[in-house]
Amino acid sequence: MNVFLGIDIGGSGIKGAPVDLDTGTLLADRLRIPTPKPSTPENVAVVVGTIIEHFEPIIGDAPVGITVPAPVVHGVVPFIANLDKSWTGLDADRFFTESLGRQVTLVNDGDAAGVAEVRFGAAKGNPGLVLMTTLGTGIGSAIIYRGVLVPNSELGHLELDGFDAETRAASSVKDREGLSYPDWAVRLQRYYSHLEMLFSPDLFIVGGGVSRDWDEFGPLLTLRTPVVPAAMRNRAGIVGAAMAVQDAILHPEAH
Repeated sequence: MNVFLGIDIGGSGIKGAPVDLDTGTLLADRLRIPTPKPSTPENVAVVVGTIIEHFEPIIGDAPVGITVPAPVVHGVVPFIANLDKSWTGLDADRFFTESLGRQVTLVNDGDAAGVAEVRFGAAKGNPGLVLMTTLGTGIGSAIIYRGVLVPNSELGHLELDGFDAETRAASSVKDREGLSYPDWAVRLQRYYSHLEMLFSPDLFIVGGGVSRDWDEFGPLLTLRTPVVPAAMRNRAGIVGAAMAVQDAILHPEAH
């Protein structure tokens, strides 16, 4: 069986599970632990270590894939928005590999969700341009063309009406400001209309934990582009993290 542990680091929670990459299924219930405060690399590494230890009976000493809410360029995090600023410039692949005593591969969280949807979910077999967004603490994104990822897009940080887009339209903003789904959908409409103008995609996929409430806000969006919820819901980041470590083993020259 082709099994790797995927861990998805978010601004509010860190969750992981072992993944069967032949089927995209989780082999055990996810373990979720709140993101520590402050969310420094050192503090996060302790939580990640706890999750690894929990699943060691299943994964043994296998490498681990981890998502972060930031670009990851050859293992380095150039900037960070939703974790402690001490992540900026960190050689994260090396830091976590040394801290945890096993090979670790980091990947942008939106990219991880995107590639999982390509292999197992809503983007599977799509021959065109797919934009995936994950609505959570911030807004992650993935650009996929003919099944191939264009890595490290940060479409949550587009400037829109004088604001960083994720500070107006992320799921956390809806919760923090007490917005109803219709009121939040007005902000999402503005955001997705802007993306549609810039990219003219063939498909939008909307992921993140809030995608489970798709029926509350999805039908309120009016776009030329088809828009669907992520088929893998909030599992996509974990599955994509596991895919990233498999890719690092198969193609080390690209990492």
